[in-house]
Amino acid sequence: MTNKDFFLALDALEQEKNISKEYFLDALQTALATAYRRNFDCVKPVQVELKPEKYSIDIYAYQTVVDEVTDPNAEISLADAKLIKKTAKIGDRIKEPLSPKDFGRIAAGTAKQVITQKLREKEKSSAYGEFESKVDTLMTGIVNRVDAGTVYIEFPGTNIEGVMMEYDQIAGEKYNTGDRIKVYVKKLRETAYGVQAIVSRSNAGFVKKLFELEVPEIQDGVVEIVNVVREVGYRTKIAINSKDPNVDALGACVGPKGVRVNSIVYSLGGEKIDIIVWSDDPFEYIARALSPAKVISVEIDEITKSARVIVPDDKLSLAIGKGGQNVRLAAKLTGWKIDVKSESKAAEENNISANHTDVDDIGGIFSGTEDINLD
Repeated sequence: MTNKDFFLALDALEQEKNISKEYFLDALQTALATAYRRNFDCVKPVQVELKPEKYSIDIYAYQTVVDEVTDPNAEISLADAKLIKKTAKIGDRIKEPLSPKDFGRIAAGTAKQVITQKLREKEKSSAYGEFESKVDTLMTGIVNRVDAGTVYIEFPGTNIEGVMMEYDQIAGEKYNTGDRIKVYVKKLRETAYGVQAIVSRSNAGFVKKLFELEVPEIQDGVVEIVNVVREVGYRTKIAINSKDPNVDALGACVGPKGVRVNSIVYSLGGEKIDIIVWSDDPFEYIARALSPAKVISVEIDEITKSARVIVPDDKLSLAIGKGGQNVRLAAKLTGWKIDVKSESKAAEENNISANHTDVDDIGGIFSGTEDINLD
């Protein structure tokens, strides 16, 4: 390949891939210099200059002009440099043109490797930039394969592969090749094989985005999601708040005859959902968070940020939940440590603080355990 052919090939690549040839030049010059030194046992530093406008490839060995020479191969004294170039000064490079024979074949192979690598890097960078806006969103993809429990997902129209690890899956769900599934994009990562999207159906963000998708008032910013906590496959608690006193946040999220929340429950494979209206009053908020259990009273300790909650005897197991699940989620949702006591146990202890609120009938709760008439 002649020099002209080389640069014409770069021009063609620029047109085909829409990538400026300047993107390749620095890497090519560095790689060609390294290839020359390796193949021709050159002890001096080597510089390659690619000049597309002249169709020229110039190769030089050089030494840097210094006050005191410590490496004779890479450095030259000012006095010796002036013998070669009268105007030489400290820091200049004294170049020695090289005219290697048979370097064309080596150069062509090196250039091919560099261009292939730079194209791969460019494609990965473009794919990353194109998909970056999809992080923290829902996407629908097609299951490409399932390997050792990990689900690999194709997103049509992109070069991105979705990866859903076992801990990001909903327990009990089966994924088969060709299935269309909705996933939450957690983050992107670059690998040797390209960019991958780490996706999830177990992340709390998945539920949050489902609500944003189903509830127009959330999309419009009238209703906000304050917090979402979840034990995958069993129960989710979501706290919401209306920014407009004329908008019922709970009604908006439940939807007419429960159609909105039921659509989300279906997407979660029947997982129960408790929708709780947020309150800046911790007594109310904690009582609501323990839905579906009825709460008699709440007493709090601001210093330790802990709460003691009294519930009817027959609601104790419901308030605590199987394996402590309900009270655990309520604590995560509110940010308070919650200790639940039955009414009779609290009476026995006779240790109810003055800093408490009786809760007779507190609203602002929808529990996924309630039946909704869809007729």
